[in-house]
Amino acid sequence: MDSDAEMPMSSDEEMLDDEDYYDYSDDMGEDDDGSGGGGGEGGDSDEEEEGEEEELVGGDYEGREAEGSDEVVSRREQRYIVLTEKDINERQEEDIGKVSAVLSIRREEACVLLHHYKWNISKLSDEWFADEEKVRDIVGLLLNGIDLPNSRKLTCGICFEGYSSDAMSSAGCDHFYCHECWEGYISAAISDGPGCLSLRCPDPSCGAMVLQNMINKLAKDDDKVRYARFILRAYVEDSKKTKWCPAPDCTCAVEFVSDGNYDVSCNCKFSFCWNCTEEAHRPVNCETVSRWILKNSAESENMNWILANSKPCPKCKRPIEKNQGCMHMTCTPPCKFEFCWLCLGSWAEHGERTGGFYACNRYESAKKEGVYDETEARRERAKNSLERYMHYYERWASNQTSRQKAQADLQKAEKEQLAKLTDVFGIPETQLKFIIEAWSQIIECRRVLKWTYAYGYYLDDKVKSEFFEYLQGEAESGLERLHQCAEKDLQSFLTVRSDNTEPAPSIAEFGDFRVKLAGLTSVTRNYFENLVQALEAGLEDVHSTAQGTTSSNATNIPSKKAVTKGKTKKQLPRTSSDNSDEGWPCERCTFINPSSVDACSVCDKHRY
Repeated sequence: MDSDAEMPMSSDEEMLDDEDYYDYSDDMGEDDDGSGGGGGEGGDSDEEEEGEEEELVGGDYEGREAEGSDEVVSRREQRYIVLTEKDINERQEEDIGKVSAVLSIRREEACVLLHHYKWNISKLSDEWFADEEKVRDIVGLLLNGIDLPNSRKLTCGICFEGYSSDAMSSAGCDHFYCHECWEGYISAAISDGPGCLSLRCPDPSCGAMVLQNMINKLAKDDDKVRYARFILRAYVEDSKKTKWCPAPDCTCAVEFVSDGNYDVSCNCKFSFCWNCTEEAHRPVNCETVSRWILKNSAESENMNWILANSKPCPKCKRPIEKNQGCMHMTCTPPCKFEFCWLCLGSWAEHGERTGGFYACNRYESAKKEGVYDETEARRERAKNSLERYMHYYERWASNQTSRQKAQADLQKAEKEQLAKLTDVFGIPETQLKFIIEAWSQIIECRRVLKWTYAYGYYLDDKVKSEFFEYLQGEAESGLERLHQCAEKDLQSFLTVRSDNTEPAPSIAEFGDFRVKLAGLTSVTRNYFENLVQALEAGLEDVHSTAQGTTSSNATNIPSKKAVTKGKTKKQLPRTSSDNSDEGWPCERCTFINPSSVDACSVCDKHRY
């Protein structure tokens, strides 16, 4: 499992992109010193050459970025398709028109049939041509409608009032009702929800279906809109391959067209699991997410807290917490029973002879005899369980908070920072997309890191837990480096001092920053992708032996000796002159390299 343990190397194309930009920045620095420009050509010539270089490199980078984006979109489209309401309506109308033409029936009848067969055209066609009469009977479609009687007045079957024939209607059967009663009947059905799509004749003994053209003729305007909305939603909800985006106020749906990874991203930028419709949660499976969410909302941890931090009143049995003071406890009214916190005996039997207010001789002697062993063991188990849960939950929630903060920082970068950098350095915003990519990667990594804590909570294998904690610590360390670079290092190029006490950053320095941030983004992305794959595979390359832990790639894991039971120590930044055995950080991408090599394993920059 080499790829899971080591910080992966970037691809040749990615590093070529970084090196081109870095070389360009170096050339710019030389031009500033005067060594790169022709003295006889004058300032205009230097500016033209500089502009040409900027345009060339910028266009090259922009082209590669567009190519990469197309590749990402292509991969996404292979797995799923995001559908707007317009797309859904067009697909629905196409299916209705197809069935209407093939079966030679009206549009409204085709719509009812498709809804009954959950929009499965193949199944509908097979059963229709096998036995049309049976299908009509099941769905409630009458072959020939009933004409209105010739009598001048008809009696409504609901209100029993007499009406002229033009004020009466039926669902194609011989049960006629006045339009006012029809309106109330339809309105009540629509108010009850999507069940109105299977609305039948008001007569209990009649199964005639009420079609959409009758709804449009007799219902109120609001009810017509709601009915059409139910039909549209039914097209998605009855499908096995399409689901609505669960984000608030989002009207898009996602059609899943492949197997495997269920994480999808809607047009509203909300990412969710298509299988369970919870937020995207790789590397954790849907069952674990369900258990984790249930545990966070259940009362089990409340009971653990009560067991670990309180004792029941000996008289009324209400739980009481002691957070300070002596051992003399008084229950709240109306009980008001006074007792000893340690032995739970009546305080009337306590005093100086039993140890005073801060001790209890009776408790100590009973404890030596083992009277309280089971009670204390139960409280200790509850306390340990609670502490373990809180350890994972607090870090799970902390990464969620950090992710929300990163989302806000991404919006700020898009709205403010890119425009400011364009004003300062004259670089088009299209060439600053690496900043947006870095923040997007931070948001995604925070999500993955958040769910690794749910993964770790339910990981029972001790050997795998130790290795998992090591991988998780490396992921945290790498993400923090990327986050610091995107958040703090960028500020030096955005903050302009009015007193001119410090020189303004040069375009060459910004080029170095770009290479560093892009390199960190690539390294972090690769590491997290490999981490997700390893966790989804259940850390299958980690094996347990009688002597301890072995792994098929244990020799390739950096600083494997640092794996301890508990929180993994993070590697602290060191200067490039540090010759210790622990390694040296690259000045360009900050990757920690072994001390035995003189060139960075990620970006090939030399150590000295």
